[in-house]
Amino acid sequence: MSTHAYIKLVPASKKKTITLEEVKELFHTYQQLMKKTGEQLGWGFENASFPYQLVEDGNEQWFYLKGTNDRYHSIIIGVGQESDETSFIQVTLPNNATHGDKGKANEFCKFLTKQLEGELHLFNGRIMYYYKR
Repeated sequence: MSTHAYIKLVPASKKKTITLEEVKELFHTYQQLMKKTGEQLGWGFENASFPYQLVEDGNEQWFYLKGTNDRYHSIIIGVGQESDETSFIQVTLPNNATHGDKGKANEFCKFLTKQLEGELHLFNGRIMYYYKR
């Protein structure tokens, strides 16, 4: 059974709404940061820290990250809005996701939530707050 994590944009967040393009841009920012870290360390850290390729399926609501080696399969990323106008990013681990996918998904969720100063609802049901309360 697939599992989900949610990044909710609360009134104290940097943004009130988010688009799929903005989420993709945040992933590109993550890759650039990891590339700089790799340069400082003297090895290709960006390949180990982001072992996925971003795949667009022509859908305006979601895209997925396809694993580039055996340890990683896929992660699905989508955006939406709740009935009370709260925007969110949904991170889904499909049935065939690996333990590596879950670890990377948690890492990506924390990065995205920190950048947006939002509220992270983890796969295990716990909540982490990255905004000033």
